[in-house]
Amino acid sequence: MAVVMTRSVWSFNLEEEFHLIRRVMGLFPFISMDTEFPGVIFQSDPTLRQPQNNYTVMKANVDCMHLVQVGLTLSDGHGNLPTFGTSNRFIWEFNFCEFDVTCHPHAPDSIALLRHQGMDFQKNKNFGVNIVRFAELMMLSGLLCNNHIHWITFHGAYDFGYMVKILSHHFLYTQPLLPPNLGDFLKLVNFFFGHTVYDVKHLIKFCPNLHGGLDKVSESLGLDNSARKSHHAGSDSLVTLHVFNQIKRLYFHTQNDLAKHAGVVYGLEML
Repeated sequence: MAVVMTRSVWSFNLEEEFHLIRRVMGLFPFISMDTEFPGVIFQSDPTLRQPQNNYTVMKANVDCMHLVQVGLTLSDGHGNLPTFGTSNRFIWEFNFCEFDVTCHPHAPDSIALLRHQGMDFQKNKNFGVNIVRFAELMMLSGLLCNNHIHWITFHGAYDFGYMVKILSHHFLYTQPLLPPNLGDFLKLVNFFFGHTVYDVKHLIKFCPNLHGGLDKVSESLGLDNSARKSHHAGSDSLVTLHVFNQIKRLYFHTQNDLAKHAGVVYGLEML
């Protein structure tokens, strides 16, 4: 049985790993993404959970904090992952160097949780990927601004928030801040990630008996996550893919059934 191996990406192997991604991306147009970041320090008012308000809170957090990890799982339309001619299957986890836990804003509980799950913040700081170079290589990879690619997230507002922040700053040369207006942010999501963005948290609204976070939904679907490393971006991106494929099989029986829900980020739904 093929084992899923995480390709851990640091400054020393960044170029090589993007070379591998460029080699196979044409065969694996479904990309599941997850991010890890230093928690949430600005909270939303439960009585004001409208899309623009949700966005304003997300923007406040993303603007002042740094990305820690990005996980990418590439797959074909049947859920197969790249093997590179081996007996294993591969996913990617990018580790970034910008966050300094000693001086940058963060939520202490989130940092404690990430440390408990094995995150080494000093290692990231010393050996992690430079976010500017990551953004450049993402733009050169063919993964972005490509409507043949299908992007998949779970509750992806912060995933897209951090990615749009770094890509806008280093590609469009704007200030490293998200736009104040939700509509302008969603235009940037569409620009970078194309028309076929799927947020699984949005999709499960149309799946009877499914609710909750990624772990709960995965468990409800009967998926085996025994090998998962929770709160690791690579592993979480893989679980997100498995959940997406399972609900697609069980609840969305034609391509149009699924396609009509594309382009919606959970909590940021523009009516």
